Amino acid sequence: MAEQLQSAIDASTEKTNLILKGIEKEYGWPKEQRNQSYCALRTTLHLLRDRLPVQESVEFAAQLPLVLRGIYFDGWKPMDVPVKLNRDDFLLEFRKQFTYDMEGTPQHLIQVVLNSLRQHVTSPGQWDDVMDNMPKDLARMMS
Repeated sequence: MAEQLQSAIDASTEKTNLILKGIEKEYGWPKEQRNQSYCALRTTLHLLRDRLPVQESVEFAAQLPLVLRGIYFDGWKPMDVPVKLNRDDFLLEFRKQFTYDMEGTPQHLIQVVLNSLRQHVTSPGQWDDVMDNMPKDLARMMS
């Protein structure tokens, strides 16, 4: 049993690191800026989580590696969702929560994070379900 648990944690950590490396590579950050890529990933996940209806949020989280699932649900208040955010509100909230300096726009960094997530964790059908639950202006940014 302990071996299975360790194997699941190791696989999840490896997949999480691949997602973070994907963010760093596409955005142009060196590995030494892992805190920034982690913060961008965490912030984007929390904004998505809070924007989605509870059931859709849970279904999306099931696609995440175990480590990211814990980050995703950290601080979640299902009674308070979904929070109605349009594209501009989403970008503003991202910038408030992402406390590091950045080159370019918040939209670009969010798209980098979403690209990495799409490549590593979600089935195409699940990603479509997430986008269907977003306002059209926000969904366009996510595609």
